[in-house]
Amino acid sequence: MTALRGLILDYGGVLTDGPEMAELPARARAAGLRVALLSDAHSVPAEYAARFDAVVLGGATGARKPDPEAFRRTAERLGLAPGDCVVVDDLPVNVRGASAAGAVGVRHTDPDATLRELEILFDW
Repeated sequence: MTALRGLILDYGGVLTDGPEMAELPARARAAGLRVALLSDAHSVPAEYAARFDAVVLGGATGARKPDPEAFRRTAERLGLAPGDCVVVDDLPVNVRGASAAGAVGVRHTDPDATLRELEILFDW
């Protein structure tokens, strides 16, 4: 198995779910990961966008979630293959799309559960 080197996060429902989640991009980058924001939103606050190596909004890649191609193209923007990435999203259909692209999908239901899962996957 390839080492996981990237984290792709959704905005609404994930990063907006409390301070632990808002700080997740900084924690991941400090651990040496490449981090992308992938959201169907047309904009996000600048203070959120600045926390990422890549920001993909709306259909900017020509594909939208849950299409696996959206996740593939976002991973490419990080210089990674989808299989190198973990995708965190609150919608099951998007987690399935990420998995179909070859990424590891994590469904966000609450900050504690998501952070525990990421700690296991990235060995933090």
